[in-house]
Amino acid sequence: MNHTWAAPIGYLGPAGSWTHQACLDLFGAKDLVALSRDALFKEYAEGRLERACVPVATSVVGVTPYMDAVLDLPEVLVVAEYPKMLGYSLLAKPGTRREDIVEVRAHPVAFEEVRPWLEREMPHVRRVDATSGGAAAQAVADSAALDKASFGPKVGASIYPLVSLLDGIEEGPHNVTRWWVLGRQMPMPTGRDKTSLLIETSDAGLSAILASFDRAGVQILTIYERPSKKTLDTHRYLVEVAGHAKQGKLAGFLGVHRELRVLGSYPRR
Repeated sequence: MNHTWAAPIGYLGPAGSWTHQACLDLFGAKDLVALSRDALFKEYAEGRLERACVPVATSVVGVTPYMDAVLDLPEVLVVAEYPKMLGYSLLAKPGTRREDIVEVRAHPVAFEEVRPWLEREMPHVRRVDATSGGAAAQAVADSAALDKASFGPKVGASIYPLVSLLDGIEEGPHNVTRWWVLGRQMPMPTGRDKTSLLIETSDAGLSAILASFDRAGVQILTIYERPSKKTLDTHRYLVEVAGHAKQGKLAGFLGVHRELRVLGSYPRR
């Protein structure tokens, strides 16, 4: 693929997804490129994207499948994080009445996040999974009937010929998604940073590694366990710690523990 963008920023498409909205919040509309999952990671790995935006965790379902895809990359640099409190919109074609809706489309994670509202307000509608909020909105827009709707960010109504029947569904601190921005250059220390580390170890070796953080005075913020894809008793752990990889106690700790893979240091949000 031959791209001519000056500094392309890739996100999971099509347009109208929550990742599209996150990129609009972070970067504005210029230079954004909507890509499929496979194309996004391929383009980043081959150096054709300056940055890529990936949702890695939610407060409702925990780790997303995209985190493993990031950890699988042979070379990656996380340069920013972006947590956003979500409130879903119910999008439909103009003229659709809420009582006429028989089918709703959304990403599987979105269905989990709107489940309380959906089971209370629209318990009998048919639920159809989509690859993203943008894909769900696009499918509704392409439908000939006025009996379908989608859940996603309100921006979908400005991209497709849809209207929002209701906004702010399940909005609150209980419904937060966190994105990573993958880039090319590690940000300089700010004094309030976070570092993401990848550790691959056996069940027996985990305690010793975690104890070494404590001895070095490095504060662990979060730990996510991911499969090693090798054996049942080995795992990959995403360990996020306070501090910058090139500064202070953490820099000294990482100088001793070369087995730890630094995924990135970036301002903590």
